[in-house]
Amino acid sequence: MKLTACLERALGDMDVLKVFVGSPCGLNLRNVLWHGFASPHEIPPKSCGVCTRYCSAMILLTAGLGQLLKSYLQRTERVLAHRPFVALTDLKDLAVFPELTSEVLSVLEEVMRKSSFISKVMLPYWEAALVAFRSHRFADCAVLLLTQLETGLRRVFATVNRCPKRLLTAESTALYTTFDEILAKHLNDGKINQLPLFLGEPAMEFLWDFLNHQEGPRIRDRLSHGEINLPEFPKEVANQLLAFSIVLILRFVAEDLSAACKEKAAIKSLVGLAEGYRAHFHPVSQLKKQVLSCEKSIRVWPLLPLPEEAEEAARLEGTSEMQACEALFTEILQELLRHLPEGDGVVSGWDRLPDERCSQVIQELCGTPVPTLFCPRTVLEVLTVLRNISAHCTRVSSQVAASAELRHQQWVERRLRSRQRQTYLHMLSSIKLLSPVLYLILLLIALELVNIHVVHGKNTYEYQQYLKFLKSILRYTENLVVYTSQQKNKWNETINLTRTALLKIWTFSEKKQMLIHLAKKSTSKGVL
Repeated sequence: MKLTACLERALGDMDVLKVFVGSPCGLNLRNVLWHGFASPHEIPPKSCGVCTRYCSAMILLTAGLGQLLKSYLQRTERVLAHRPFVALTDLKDLAVFPELTSEVLSVLEEVMRKSSFISKVMLPYWEAALVAFRSHRFADCAVLLLTQLETGLRRVFATVNRCPKRLLTAESTALYTTFDEILAKHLNDGKINQLPLFLGEPAMEFLWDFLNHQEGPRIRDRLSHGEINLPEFPKEVANQLLAFSIVLILRFVAEDLSAACKEKAAIKSLVGLAEGYRAHFHPVSQLKKQVLSCEKSIRVWPLLPLPEEAEEAARLEGTSEMQACEALFTEILQELLRHLPEGDGVVSGWDRLPDERCSQVIQELCGTPVPTLFCPRTVLEVLTVLRNISAHCTRVSSQVAASAELRHQQWVERRLRSRQRQTYLHMLSSIKLLSPVLYLILLLIALELVNIHVVHGKNTYEYQQYLKFLKSILRYTENLVVYTSQQKNKWNETINLTRTALLKIWTFSEKKQMLIHLAKKSTSKGVL
């Protein structure tokens, strides 16, 4: 398995590789192995069997290609630049389960021999995975676990969907069942896949997080395609896979054994964490993290150093345009506050929202559970626009903070020319407007996110108009990024820009076509 991954990464498609690891028309060793079809007795470690000859051929092929390449590089005096490996980041987000103790590993050792999830012929792989983990060979552990999780889930998939033919191995005349199908919402014939219903959302979310989401680690793909440096494979990832495996196979043991295992505090904790798992790498979760990060950065603005004389001068600079923005801001805020959920710690009906209260409301909204499994295209499209808006707000916040600190230092040191001093005053005046407006946009994003699935209630025209509205906010934040940069410093223009944006938000809000409005209508109809 390691050789096929390394060769694929190093060489791509070659005729000799097509025979060994390529399509189902050849030996297809890569897919047979990486999808968990081959049992240990089919690949004996010490014999003159066919599979052993395949392994020998792969080793000789790899070594021979290495020699050819070395000779070529010496002859041509060229240097081969290897592509960098993929680094697994955000490991804190991955670490849901605690580090496994020897007691927990002993429980796994016991139950894996008695779990119907594990075929007897595949048991040696599980034992080898456990040995690899204890020996700190975490990549080997993960490779073995992933293939066996796919094997076990394939059997469950075929059972709950009553399609035993889907257990077929890789054949030239038939497709075979992989994680892509196992974790999908529908079967090939359009029927609902019963596996997600059987496993439950938390287990499905874990598998999607680790295997499928584009911003997740995508462990299976990256390992099998040779994109990860095996000696540096992180323990945290193997630990999470092993912990999840323990919880999963406990569901397939006798009830008395399962109950006895769950009496152990460590196992009970693992089960509880697994049952409460929520997606970490779904676009919904990523948007929540973005909003909270942006809110945190804006929260720093009141702490930015401001010279007293400059602050007073900026205060006297108030314009009619600024006043118009403040009036629109108040109207929009009052409308949004009417849609705050009640009964979960968020108080509605406020006429105004201080920064600290706004911060609390946004955090509470981002803590509201939002279904993430099998989101349709329309939901994902809206999420993409909302994430872009949030990302630009974050960039504006960081630029404003950087500019404020720089200009303050220059002001104190009297290094600003007359025109630069005036620009600094414009900036201070604009900041007083931008801070609440960015909070307002984050509040709008958080409210729409909580009601994201209501977008199904829109017809095609309404949906296109809604996307057009969101994209107008996106354009506003994109322009803000440009205007607030240290290269442009167009602070007066930000006020004009903001008034136009607030007017668009208010106009669209009046049409009652935001998701918060549709959600309220839906609730009212349900009550009636």
